[in-house]
Amino acid sequence: MTEPVEIGILLFPKVTQLDATGPAQVLSLVPGARVHMIWKTLDPVPTDAGFSIMPTTTFAQCPRLDVICVPGGAGQVELMVDRETLDFLRRQAETARYVTSVCTGSLVLGAAGLLRGYRSACHWAWREMLADFGAVPVAERVVRDRNRISGGGVTAGIDFGFTVAAELVGEEAARSIQLMLEYDPHPPFDSGSPEKAGAERVKRLRERMAPMLENRRKANAEAAARLEQAAS
Repeated sequence: MTEPVEIGILLFPKVTQLDATGPAQVLSLVPGARVHMIWKTLDPVPTDAGFSIMPTTTFAQCPRLDVICVPGGAGQVELMVDRETLDFLRRQAETARYVTSVCTGSLVLGAAGLLRGYRSACHWAWREMLADFGAVPVAERVVRDRNRISGGGVTAGIDFGFTVAAELVGEEAARSIQLMLEYDPHPPFDSGSPEKAGAERVKRLRERMAPMLENRRKANAEAAARLEQAAS
């Protein structure tokens, strides 16, 4: 009998739901997979999309995971100095086969001290902040460095899911999952990266995101300082 593959995806208030549900949909189809949606309590967790997701387990009840995944979202800022969450991630990372993230979830891994010396992806707008934690920012959709696997911004979580699936059960099984989900994207616009969107559109979007950028910078600086203090 095949041992189950325990896959855990962190939830938190104001999580970007596709960061979590994209990988969850893909990885739920891995043979033997058991997907756990994890938070501190079993209360519904509000996402940034106006609906909530029900956790399936808590930090205290969560089994030892083969894969731990941290998604991103506006609520990631609060997690940067949330000792309970960071301690949970550190404990799981000690034995997990793969320590992973999507979007700004990589900053949370960084705050937990789990990315020092590792290459990592992140959403393009916040990618350079990874350097605060000794990580190496990489402008790629999915980045693999040893047992760290990270996806870039939001929709990259789906590609990330197939990458992790291939690691767990092989490329052929991952290709079959891709076919089952009919994942054959042909977007109506070719504007999904700063390079393709053009400088003027990127400038306008950065101006709109300026308050969030400042919040993330402050949270990053505080988290990096705490990590440095703990190491000294």
